[in-house]
Amino acid sequence: MKIEEARNYHQIDAVIVGAGLAGLRAALQVAKSGLTAAVITKVYPTRSHSGGAQGGIAAALANVSEDSLEAHMFDTIKGSDYLADQDVVERFVNEALKTVYEFEHMGVPFSRTKDGRINQRPFGGHSQPRACFAQDITGHVLLHTLFEQCLRHNVLFFNEFQVLSLQIKDDVCRGLVAWDIRTGGLHIFQAKAVLLATGGYGRAWKVTSNAHANTGDGVALVLEAGLPLEDMEFVQFHPTGLYKHGILLSEAARGEGAYIVNDKGERFMKTYAAAKMELAPRDVVSRAEQTEINEGRGIQGQDYVYLDLRHLGKEKILSRLPQIHDLALNYLKVDAITDPVPIQPTAHYSMGGIPANLNTEVIKNAAGQVVKGLYTAGEASCLSLHGANRLGTNSLQDAATFGRIAGSHMTDYCRKNAFADLPAKPLEAAQAKIDRLFAGGKERHADIREELQVNMTRNMGVFRNQDGMLKMLAVIKELQDRYQQAGVDDKGLAFNLDLIEALELENLLSFSEVIVEGALARKESRGAHFRSDFPKRDDGNWLKHTLAWRRDGKIVMDYSKAVVIYPQYQPQERKY
Repeated sequence: MKIEEARNYHQIDAVIVGAGLAGLRAALQVAKSGLTAAVITKVYPTRSHSGGAQGGIAAALANVSEDSLEAHMFDTIKGSDYLADQDVVERFVNEALKTVYEFEHMGVPFSRTKDGRINQRPFGGHSQPRACFAQDITGHVLLHTLFEQCLRHNVLFFNEFQVLSLQIKDDVCRGLVAWDIRTGGLHIFQAKAVLLATGGYGRAWKVTSNAHANTGDGVALVLEAGLPLEDMEFVQFHPTGLYKHGILLSEAARGEGAYIVNDKGERFMKTYAAAKMELAPRDVVSRAEQTEINEGRGIQGQDYVYLDLRHLGKEKILSRLPQIHDLALNYLKVDAITDPVPIQPTAHYSMGGIPANLNTEVIKNAAGQVVKGLYTAGEASCLSLHGANRLGTNSLQDAATFGRIAGSHMTDYCRKNAFADLPAKPLEAAQAKIDRLFAGGKERHADIREELQVNMTRNMGVFRNQDGMLKMLAVIKELQDRYQQAGVDDKGLAFNLDLIEALELENLLSFSEVIVEGALARKESRGAHFRSDFPKRDDGNWLKHTLAWRRDGKIVMDYSKAVVIYPQYQPQERKY
């Protein structure tokens, strides 16, 4: 029987991997054009991690202040520690207004000013209040609204599928292969265009704000396919993770006026960022917190400080920050109305990822040559919009805006091109992964994952140095070897989560090596990448992007992809 006659074969114009904001917005754009669009997701769409974003979506609407596109652009460039490509930032801030008004017209229930306009609150690193919000559940309402629109426009959904391999030949992406989690078995998806919108990879760390599904599957697929990753050393730690759990307490709390205090009751940000205080960028606040903890000023000498909302009052907390109140109460039994909440920095967002151009096409080298038919958007991508550090509320905007842009370019590509033939034996690589794990082994993947996460938290945290990173690299190499002896106990096909977790671990081990190698090579401190042995930014040597491949089992770097800098936004010292 021919492959195209098999029950598990699907031919679809545009296949989108990931059902967060980027994936759904791209799928909606394709579907509205009349082409077939399918979303493949390993969780149910409304459980995608975009729904966990709380504080807002950035746009210079100027509804509650004097704001401008130029101010939003400068804040984003400065926040990136001048590593962002400024042509990408320019397009981003210009498209942001359209994105927000599109959401409003779709029915997103934004919080409103007294005169009925979309309300906006301050956020870290922004010079004006430009975070358009819906209480502190902004990502939730955006995600649900987009999902409804996708259903309305007949987007196909393949829920609970794990993508295992990309089908790329002669620099043309021809589709992918995925495992059906619900019933077992491999499926072939032949497509004219594929979008990777698989989100972040915070699950490489023990203390993280990321959902359990955020295991970097998309970036690992690209690395496995012989393509590069960009700027992977830049991983943001959010300053207000719930103590021990890492669950995010939104920056919206500080946008509404919450304080961060140490064991002496001091608002210690006055020492680190006197002008912006708690609303300094996340990398600055996280380093300040960790410094206070390291120097013994954590609460009762422990490894946390306090987020204090009490002075905001019960009415404001429950009306503007209800989810934050519920999270603290449910997980730590702390009532934020009457008591301060223990917090610590938590692994949060990946600035690096799959390199792409302004049209969201995946590039294969520093010269900008593309893989035809392959696109990326959202946190999995690196355009580079966020450079070395992302400003809060720019992420939802990034996902939605470049998701729409990706959808438009995928539509154009699909209309101009026919389905390309699949490579010979398309199931071979994916089947080999399954067979090896089912064959069993002496190692347990849960133990390997635990060691990876604990050591990444210890050695690749807010502060880094060469000794710690060399230790981490040795740990990863050992764990990669041990993984080759790992198997699964569950040999069933239906909902085999033992198998899925083992496959996710392979991805974690793969891209974590790139993070460490990139951080070791970059001998400077910039944005979220802070080396205690090289504490200064070095524009003379390191104002450039990292591209990293895996070749012959080793990580190979290239730094010839230059940062796009406009004359009016030259690098300067970053002060707040």
